[in-house]
Amino acid sequence: MHEPLPSDAPAEPATVGRLLAEATSRLPGDEARAEAERLLAHALGVGTTWLYVHRDDVPPAGPVAEFERLVDRRLAGEPVAYLIGRRGFWRFDLAVTPATLIPRPETERLVELALDRLPEGAVLRVADLGTGTGAIALAIALERPLAQVVATDASAAALAVARANAEALGLSRVQFREGDWFAPLAGERFDLIASNPPYIADDDAHLRQGDLRFEPAGALSSGPDGLDDIRRIAAAAPAHLRAGGWLLVEHGWDQGEAVRQVFARAGFEAIETVRDWEARDRVTLGRH
Repeated sequence: MHEPLPSDAPAEPATVGRLLAEATSRLPGDEARAEAERLLAHALGVGTTWLYVHRDDVPPAGPVAEFERLVDRRLAGEPVAYLIGRRGFWRFDLAVTPATLIPRPETERLVELALDRLPEGAVLRVADLGTGTGAIALAIALERPLAQVVATDASAAALAVARANAEALGLSRVQFREGDWFAPLAGERFDLIASNPPYIADDDAHLRQGDLRFEPAGALSSGPDGLDDIRRIAAAAPAHLRAGGWLLVEHGWDQGEAVRQVFARAGFEAIETVRDWEARDRVTLGRH
């Protein structure tokens, strides 16, 4: 039989591999390992690939303590994107703060649909309403260098984040304007208007669960059925679209039919709801 270890036996060293294994066992959900890697990489100031190459290294005590604090905060529900201040979107990383909605992969579907309607080499005008981190506006500006892109947001704090992201990506030609939806765009018309507006019902229980608890409420919910802001956008959009211009909005998986009706009442044609890559209704579009 093996002799029991004495009670004063030295603790095993906190190697990169062991830190990741212990954090993964503590964090819930299918993304536990990926979240642990992102948090540890952030605390150490390295990329996630470095963690695999150096899995047997023992990191300094300071970054290890910071990593453990980040794991505790994640266990309390704080989103990883807010903890590390970054979120990947499209072909770049964006700075995020609690003043902005966290960009999500499904919004990339909206970007793809917008690009399909913006021919390369054409000088077109594009508006992104409620830009948040600037995700949609910056992705379009990156892929269509000749497009004149204007992004609006009612939050000065969100616009500060978006402007910083534009500067970091070298996309300083994107214009950012403060105001509610079309308010900063008086008298202007565009070839395409895109928006990821709030679309969750005010009493939806999900607002009090998970990451949504920490995101700005004004960027998430919109009236009893979640469609108040989409109605406002659709009603006002024709006055800001050139003939043949497009409106595209992201919405919830169960709102496609209702949003198509909103677009029809606003006078749009060629109305269509497109599914995301998980086969859920995600973006409705229409032509003016």
